[in-house]
Amino acid sequence: MNIHEYQAKEILKKYGVRILEGKATSTLDDVDEIADTLGGKIWVVKAQIHAGGRGKGGGVQVAKSKSELIEKSSKILGMNLVTPQTGPKGKKVNKIYIEQGAEILRELYFSILIDRKSSSIICLASTEGGMDIEEVANNSPDKILRIHLDNSEGVMPYHVRRLAYFLQLDRSFFKELQSFLSSAYNAFKSSDASLLEINPLVVTSQNSLIALDAKMNFDDNALFRQKDILNYRDETEEDPVELIASKYDLSYIKLDGSIGCMVNGAGLAMATMDIIKLNGGEPANFLDVGGGATKEKVTEAFKLIMSDKNVKGILVNIFGGIMRCDIVANGVVSAAREINLEVPLVVRLEGTNVEEGKEILKNSNLQIISADNLGDAAKKIVQSIGKN
Repeated sequence: MNIHEYQAKEILKKYGVRILEGKATSTLDDVDEIADTLGGKIWVVKAQIHAGGRGKGGGVQVAKSKSELIEKSSKILGMNLVTPQTGPKGKKVNKIYIEQGAEILRELYFSILIDRKSSSIICLASTEGGMDIEEVANNSPDKILRIHLDNSEGVMPYHVRRLAYFLQLDRSFFKELQSFLSSAYNAFKSSDASLLEINPLVVTSQNSLIALDAKMNFDDNALFRQKDILNYRDETEEDPVELIASKYDLSYIKLDGSIGCMVNGAGLAMATMDIIKLNGGEPANFLDVGGGATKEKVTEAFKLIMSDKNVKGILVNIFGGIMRCDIVANGVVSAAREINLEVPLVVRLEGTNVEEGKEILKNSNLQIISADNLGDAAKKIVQSIGKN
């Protein structure tokens, strides 16, 4: 799950990470009052969307007077913001975050994430903070420090010394850096985050380390024990179809092709999409119904697939281990009848109760094309939509 910058900063502040004072709003009526509350003569207006690169798209602007603050807030709030991460369609800005200005001496990069290769928490840091950190990673990987943090030890003094040396911070920053690193680590671990990114982490004229921007992602599997964080969920930032899918515990991602896929297991789903492409087709979605799908769940999966107007055919590929093939077959037949399916449907079943499943499909009196294996299924669905 993703959250907005201002929400990430609320979490960081709770654990002791320094941030600038700010306030989020979804209406221009609050802008003048926010400026008075924050005080100062310089403010920064930031678009709140679930995408990076906001500054490159004009979604982060500095204001040096109240009138300029109101003007720039009105430009950003409600705009369709296009960034390198939103794609050409962009995202509508429904909320802005107004923050105090600061006198910045240096911009650094800092993040904590799960390193799947080593199965550990890793800290990344660079002296090249700011909007172009991706280019630094591609062109100058030596400018990025990687520190593995042992889950049983947490942050140790030698981590702080190594980080301070790499970031070219003198000894006067040691205590400040130790406090920052410990606070950021505790925020990451305690909230079951999968990513904490602060870009930039700035050094101010008061010799403070401040999180000028913040991004946090969370492990969806841990949200059951993170009720406060779950309350941060902004459903307006999510794809409506993917949102419906999550309510039925379906893993769905929309793609640009014309062949809808329903598969059990993420690995099998990826393989299914590869085989479709190998046979000249393009998958319209990634859809994993999981190992414990019910008849109702399969029906909802079909409805999701057919909500995409680009779908010209459907391939169902099920390996019945935990899931029984007869349950899937009943779900497929029920869904095809309920939504009055009019596109070609190819079904490949294998595993537990496969013969019962095939018999259910055969006796359904529906135009369901059976396949013997995955390669056969991919060929049949590509050929079927080619005839239509």
